[in-house]
Amino acid sequence: MSVAVRVIPCLDVAAGRVVKGVNFLNLRDAGDPVELAARYAEQGADELTFLDVTATVDDRSTTYDVVRRTAEQVFIPLTVGGGVRSDEDVARLLGVGADKVGVNSAAIARPELIGEIAERFGSQVLVLSLDVKRSDRMPSGFVVTTHGGRRESDLDALEWCREAVERGAGELLVNSMDADGTLAGFDLELTSRVRELASVPVIASGGAGELEHFAPAIAAGADAVLAASVFHDGTFTVGEVKQAIADAGYEVRL
Repeated sequence: MSVAVRVIPCLDVAAGRVVKGVNFLNLRDAGDPVELAARYAEQGADELTFLDVTATVDDRSTTYDVVRRTAEQVFIPLTVGGGVRSDEDVARLLGVGADKVGVNSAAIARPELIGEIAERFGSQVLVLSLDVKRSDRMPSGFVVTTHGGRRESDLDALEWCREAVERGAGELLVNSMDADGTLAGFDLELTSRVRELASVPVIASGGAGELEHFAPAIAAGADAVLAASVFHDGTFTVGEVKQAIADAGYEVRL
């Protein structure tokens, strides 16, 4: 039996408000996270991803109050990332209502964190979030960035995916920095190459702008598709995205 493709709205949050920009720059206000989360749950979202996009840059913890209030209003799985540096941070997030936790910069700084979280809570709780850019410096042509996409690391993105899965990551959220916010479509090559090496679910992120953009990402190997501005701006609903995916021949929960 095939597994239904998940459609996941993403709430990028800064200072308690949902924000959206292009390539992580020129962030604009997109609304209240609790209100938007409730709207997307009503529209049929399979999950929600909540990313505190300035927590690592500001060297602070994720906004726990916003997470708690969101979890009290929606009853679908909630992944929370941003500023997670230890398994104690994960415990606190799970305590205020998160179902899964995303890690990025802290895992790059100390890869052992992946195993610590997976051992304590199970791999199913841990989503490795990657902000990836194309780069001629790397053998694969893709480099991992940190601090909300502001800094390039010395990690080849595909090798980091492979290592993270071996260390216990239960899911890979692969965001294309080059496509992010452009509405020009997902980076299909990136999605496909991650799929080839990953034994865990892959979430494609970055670039969705048309209903026709989602099915190709699934064809490239994504188990789930994530989008932000097209939902925040009301370009189309979660239900419309699901219908487009179903029309292309893939199973979704309608």
